[in-house]
Amino acid sequence: MTHDPAYDPKPVESIVHNTRYLTALLAFLLAGLFLFSLMVGRLDIRLSEAMTIVGSSLFGTPVPEALLSKAQVFTLIRFPRGLLAVFVGMGLSVSGAVYQGLFRNPLVSPDILGVSAGCTFGAALGLILPGNSFLLVRILSFVFGLAAVCLAVGIARMVAVRPILVLILAGLVATSVFNALLMVLKYISDPYSDLPAIVFWIMGSLSRVEWNDLYIIMPTIGIGLILIHMCRYRLNVLSLGDLQARSLGINPTLYRIIFITISSLMVAVTVSTCGQVCWIGLVIPHIARTVVGPNHSRMIPITMLIGGIFLLAADMLARSITSAELPVSIITALAGAPLFVYLLYKNRRSGWI
Repeated sequence: MTHDPAYDPKPVESIVHNTRYLTALLAFLLAGLFLFSLMVGRLDIRLSEAMTIVGSSLFGTPVPEALLSKAQVFTLIRFPRGLLAVFVGMGLSVSGAVYQGLFRNPLVSPDILGVSAGCTFGAALGLILPGNSFLLVRILSFVFGLAAVCLAVGIARMVAVRPILVLILAGLVATSVFNALLMVLKYISDPYSDLPAIVFWIMGSLSRVEWNDLYIIMPTIGIGLILIHMCRYRLNVLSLGDLQARSLGINPTLYRIIFITISSLMVAVTVSTCGQVCWIGLVIPHIARTVVGPNHSRMIPITMLIGGIFLLAADMLARSITSAELPVSIITALAGAPLFVYLLYKNRRSGWI
């Protein structure tokens, strides 16, 4: 009997070993970049000063008087902002990977499927309603983001012709509907108070972050990432189709609802906290898929780490590249669009698009 190299376990072991090495490398890079982001900005903080501030916070000792201003910047602005960038980048990128695997379409993302537009409309509606609390903004953002997904999927199921193409078109319809509703809100809102808040919210920025925001966004996205990571094998099965999923004992409808709800909740919390941050949910999963392949058991952790690194680096540029801080969506769009074009060209014959 001849040996078939297709059944040789060494290539699989090599892939797993390389994936673990890459995961450790990306985790180390993310930790180093996070530490670097705490010291870089218009107010430079040296490593020794950062260690002194951290030590004072941990052990309850007073901060030296010469470092009081830097300590406030470190603890109240840069540290929570860095955490927010990491969690938002992870949440958006993993949500994009889930949508792409769930609908078996590499062009699906929270932006294209209409989720971001629905969440933005809900957040804007919460901003102009009386007593615009952040809880109301987040609830409306989640509700209308989920409504956008249901609208897009409902149109695709109703047409039922070439589902991959129809889903993209249905997502464009949902995006157009909620963008039109958003324009109605802009038209009727107060031009001196509500309208500037809505416009600045849409542009996307991490500058408004406070520790109270992190108390909501970190548990929400953290639990969502853990649940998706635990169910990543079922996402592999769902990407094969409903018939194959049922033959393997998995209820595709139930798990599709679970995945959509978790992903939409992460996107809604992100939009309601820092506005629209575009391209991450589309580009980052493609980078991870190009590096480690389409298997979600390896792809989800890599997507998570690359997403955190990408948005953390983009936020560093947004607040450091000019004297006036840029909205982070400008940086992600300028970096994400050409990167996506490169990925399209590089993988043009691989069959993934």
